[in-house]
Amino acid sequence: MASNFLRLRKPYYVESTINCSSSSDQKPVNLSFGINETRNQTKKRQAKEHHGRRSCLDSCCWVTGYLCTTWWLLLFLYHCCLPFTVGHEVPELMPAARLKREGLKGIHPVVLVPGIVTGGLELWEGKPCADGLFRKRLWGGGGFTQLLKRPLCWLEHLSLHNETGLDPPGIRVRPVPGLFGADYSAPGYFVWDVLVKNLAKIGYEGKNLHMAAYDWRLSFQNTEVRDCALSKLKSKIELMYRANGNKKVVVVPHSMGVAYFLHFLKWVETPPPMGGGGGPGWCAEHIKAIVNIGPSFLGVPKAVSNILSAEGKDVAYFRAMAPGVLDSGTLGLRALEHVMRVSRTWDSVVSLMPKGGETIWGNMDWSPEDEHVCEFSKKRYFRFSPSDNNVNNSDAKQVFRVKDPVKYGRIISFGKAASVLHSSQLPTTVLKEILHMSASRNFNSSCGEAWTEYDEMSRESIRKIGAADKAYTATTLFDLLHFVAPKMMNRAEAHFSHGIADNLEDPKYNHYKYWSNPLEMKLPDAPNMEIYCSYGVGIPTERSNVYKLSPSNKCKHIPYQIDTLVDEEDGSCLKSGVYFADGDESVPVLSAGFMCAKGWKGRTRFNPSGINTYVREYQSKPPTSGIKSTAHVDIMGNIALIEDKLRVAAGATGEEIGGDKVYSDILRMSERINLQL
Repeated sequence: MASNFLRLRKPYYVESTINCSSSSDQKPVNLSFGINETRNQTKKRQAKEHHGRRSCLDSCCWVTGYLCTTWWLLLFLYHCCLPFTVGHEVPELMPAARLKREGLKGIHPVVLVPGIVTGGLELWEGKPCADGLFRKRLWGGGGFTQLLKRPLCWLEHLSLHNETGLDPPGIRVRPVPGLFGADYSAPGYFVWDVLVKNLAKIGYEGKNLHMAAYDWRLSFQNTEVRDCALSKLKSKIELMYRANGNKKVVVVPHSMGVAYFLHFLKWVETPPPMGGGGGPGWCAEHIKAIVNIGPSFLGVPKAVSNILSAEGKDVAYFRAMAPGVLDSGTLGLRALEHVMRVSRTWDSVVSLMPKGGETIWGNMDWSPEDEHVCEFSKKRYFRFSPSDNNVNNSDAKQVFRVKDPVKYGRIISFGKAASVLHSSQLPTTVLKEILHMSASRNFNSSCGEAWTEYDEMSRESIRKIGAADKAYTATTLFDLLHFVAPKMMNRAEAHFSHGIADNLEDPKYNHYKYWSNPLEMKLPDAPNMEIYCSYGVGIPTERSNVYKLSPSNKCKHIPYQIDTLVDEEDGSCLKSGVYFADGDESVPVLSAGFMCAKGWKGRTRFNPSGINTYVREYQSKPPTSGIKSTAHVDIMGNIALIEDKLRVAAGATGEEIGGDKVYSDILRMSERINLQL
């Protein structure tokens, strides 16, 4: 049967070969060989063409992956070798072990509240490019590996809808629940892991320890609208309170999670449908203490540069060291444009904008940080308390005096002159006059889809906004951002406010847009509750920036960038276009400490029940990582901070752990701020 089939097949094969041939006198066997050879050549040519079509973006992402892997490996080796460094003292890595031997036990249930970008996000529904990623992490932990495999798809799924601030059609990304969701932000970079391990040592587990996961991209009220996140947090606190013998809960928020929980405090007592309906005594009944870590109560100036140019000091440094690598068009990467396109859909970014205007952050010629010393390596810190006579010590004054104060109130300056000259020497052009050019916004259809909203601006308006010798304060920069990012600002400012309340009894402050601003809301009536402002000091922290017009004039290009060529001598506050003040590398001392140092101290209109507040600062010491670091995220592993948190969870009061502990100039800065209390 098989041989008959082959005999019948062979003539057909030869005939087919002859019909496909371009030369009738060529032998069949040679024809077959020629066809095979032609097919092989075609396949090789197609393979070469396919290889040539590989985008530069993919190549750059692979390079980035190799660099990140190398960096993580070096970081791992550094931490492994650090204890064996000559002369290095190895303190006890688990302070809970020592405290447990002393008889310390966990008493109060603990709720952890993560900040922006530190909580994991996972995919529940996606586009075809995300096949195989159901319930896989897109952010946090190992989620960044998706950036290397499918970068544009990854960015698309991290974006929110540009009009609603909620899910785009066909995409659902949700927070990773439980403690696992925020243990590590990336392999080798812990967030809550060290604190959780220490809490476990003194008896904490699922019954009395909870991570309040939420989608940090959303506005705070939208986390309730979409996910019922605030309702879940209320129910969990009530359950933990009852399940642990009616013991009040200790809440530990970090970074933006501080503002998120501040919003919760108002939401939980507000009647439905806007609030949780817990009633005016809910907080007093259920919460013992709020131990804030790295709090951004009054916002962070770096949020402005993120919105304006998708930059911060780290990006500026990288651009200074490797000019052009991040710029649009170079290698086809367009990294900053992609980052801006995604981050401008996140309403939470606007929650981090500076609050309090010029009253808090300073004007063109004054700021609370006047007389600040920027030689952080040489600065001497003094421990102050409100009753400490050292506050008026002449030696201390000498430390903080400088000849020519930095004009920190100018959060954005175009050109170095605009950052240093007296306001009388600067142009008097009013920004609102420039904003009348908004009618000239002309979308350039040749650019395709608008990436960053800059595509909708005329080149003339871009040049006038970024003209030299113009500076913007914490008040006027909102007009600037409304012009360059109108969609983002109009959407997000329906959920957030950044002013100072004249009359907190005004019914308008019952709206949720005011609840995360400590200057536009009252703390609950809970006189026995305590609030801690715990943060690091002694690290140069971004306070204001010097900008310039970008040299490129291409479509889809960010027209402004930090001027990294603007610099001063060693020991100055200015480096690579960034003015630094004291802080924890991300949040200035002013934002982290003012409310506990003055705004809520005693009975004020913002704290009518007189809730006790404590400033707990942690001084930066070498080595600047891990157990001694006070940087914004690394401080989560600081042994002194961990010990304080464990003692509070075990029932200690603020006075019992030492009251206020101040190393920075926050007390003087607070006194310079003329705020009605």
